Amino acid sequence: MTPPRWIWQQPTWPRFTWDGTALACPLRDCQQVQGRLLGMAGAAAGDLQAEDALDTLLSNIVDSSAIEGEQLDVGSVRSSLARRLGLADEAARRTTAHAEGLAELMLDATRHADAPLDLARLLQWHRWLFAASDELLPTRIRVGALRGSEPMQVISGRIDRPTVHFEAPPRDGLEAQVDDFIDWFNASRQDSALDPLLRAGVAHFWFVTLHPFDDGNGRLTRALTDLALAQAQPQAIRFHAMSASILADRAGYYRVLEASQKDGLDITAWLQWFLRTLHDSLTRALHRIDRVLAKARFWQAHREQALSAEQAKVLNRLLDGGERGFEQGLTARHYQTVAKVSKATATRHLADLLEKGCIRRLPGGGRSTRYEINAPAPGIPLPPCSMSTEDPKA
Repeated sequence: MTPPRWIWQQPTWPRFTWDGTALACPLRDCQQVQGRLLGMAGAAAGDLQAEDALDTLLSNIVDSSAIEGEQLDVGSVRSSLARRLGLADEAARRTTAHAEGLAELMLDATRHADAPLDLARLLQWHRWLFAASDELLPTRIRVGALRGSEPMQVISGRIDRPTVHFEAPPRDGLEAQVDDFIDWFNASRQDSALDPLLRAGVAHFWFVTLHPFDDGNGRLTRALTDLALAQAQPQAIRFHAMSASILADRAGYYRVLEASQKDGLDITAWLQWFLRTLHDSLTRALHRIDRVLAKARFWQAHREQALSAEQAKVLNRLLDGGERGFEQGLTARHYQTVAKVSKATATRHLADLLEKGCIRRLPGGGRSTRYEINAPAPGIPLPPCSMSTEDPKA
């Protein structure tokens, strides 16, 4: 007898197993960071929460498409989301049917967590994903319907010598397999023995392995994961974008999927990767909200200070950090560039900010004096159980 090549050929498919001991540490880390994220998000002002939720949803949409190599019109998608969330969008622009569909899909997955999953809902997601598909795709696909009878393979390499990375279950019996998945997805939400975060990881792996559509399986899988995470903790999903963390390790994502789909029904390696990536997503959100709260505290402490518009602009740049900050410190030349003032004015403004305690001088000499914001640096300590950065299938 030929041994199974693909996981779905295993006699007991899809009865997945995993090593609970190996997953205990990364699962605990995710739970701890998720709890801290919820606590910090609750301390943020309502308007900040709304803007952060918009940015998170936008990132999930854009990055999920980028994983598949599709570059979206970010402004159009943002405008579609902002309108649905009732938020003002200063850079509002004309939206497209594609952007509208993606916004509908993301909001349905994250805002309607209590609505049961059924085939009709999945098919609607597929229609939203491929709204205006005639304009987007070089060949037609079955929009809003399960895939056809052709073999569904993920391949790469030369046309005459393709490498088959994965082959999905055959079309015959696919409806029954999708129904089994949907039944499990709805019933498992009440399974107290299955941690909700592990449930999201199992759902992701199971659905992407079924590959039930001609196209869009990865994007719908990630939307389904967002739904599972929203069901686990509705507030937390508003603040972290898992697709961004998957995109950051796209090669690792495909590598562990391929290895796990060719293996037995023990999916411990996949779940380790999933939890590590979820932890990264939650930690990124934690740092982002920490910066927002630090910025609010800074301006509250200096609310009585008389500052010029140029000084406020530069301070906000410092507070925003990241790409918008000055990692090596602020110099008079930086100040000139950002504030668009003369060298003499920049020097005078910096001296005034130093006297008022808004900035502090960095140690060291050199040709240019450097400054940093005079506020506690945002910092999120690592949880006690550190996450491995090694690829479990390497």
